[in-house]
Amino acid sequence: MTGVLYIVATPIGNLDDISLRAIATLKTVDLIAAEDTRHSRQLLNHLGIDARLLSCHEHNENSRSIELLQKLADGSDIALISDAGTPLISDPGYRLVSAALRQGIRVAPIPGANSAIAALSAAGLPTEKFHFTGFLSAKTRERAGQLRTLVDIPATLVLFESGHRIERLLEQVTEVFPARPCVVAKELTKLHERFLHGTAAQLLQQFAQDAKLKKGEFVVLIDNTAADAEPAFDAEDLRMLEILLDEVSVKMAVNIAVRLTGKKKNEIYQQALSLRAARASKSEI
Repeated sequence: MTGVLYIVATPIGNLDDISLRAIATLKTVDLIAAEDTRHSRQLLNHLGIDARLLSCHEHNENSRSIELLQKLADGSDIALISDAGTPLISDPGYRLVSAALRQGIRVAPIPGANSAIAALSAAGLPTEKFHFTGFLSAKTRERAGQLRTLVDIPATLVLFESGHRIERLLEQVTEVFPARPCVVAKELTKLHERFLHGTAAQLLQQFAQDAKLKKGEFVVLIDNTAADAEPAFDAEDLRMLEILLDEVSVKMAVNIAVRLTGKKKNEIYQQALSLRAARASKSEI
């Protein structure tokens, strides 16, 4: 009889945020596969659990999965945990879980803490529809492109970010979502938990005024639920864009128009290209 692979959620900050079922599972499994064994040992010591740990992280998951799958096939029960929160949610584990399912091994979730859901529950933004993206690219240009792909999604957008990139992310959110309400949830369930509210530009001002805010891990939420109800680009907007194109480049004109109107950047960009093309054809006559 094959063993069971348990996907066990662990606390995201406060160590008391772990379920009784998670504790019981961690006590009874034959092996715990952990993202960082040193980090997880601290949690297990806090819970009074003396269990065998084996590392399973993004750099060794392929090779480690072979070993873990063999142990499961031999009848061992294994718990998979990440450094914090629910495994596979912006954390390793997908390759192991998918391989286990292909081999007919039972995979059982032990639910618990999740920073995205925790942030949504207390942010005060719409939760009927939300779109989880997690960490965007560390590269500035790629991250900007990823943000633009989210513009037309009518939902609350949920992103993760680290302290050393949070301000750059908010600068790009200001460019792509200039008028959208945002919330930055900092250090959830920990001593210095904070929820910061405002547009991305207003949030940047808060970070500029208090350098301590930059420390920690962040969930960034953007209320984009009105994306499917944007007002059309009207004649007044078109006239404004024409004036801007007389004075500055297309890129700058589009960025200024987005900030002034709060309308979709893609739509304004297409209008700018159309105006430029129309001017070019006139000049050829």
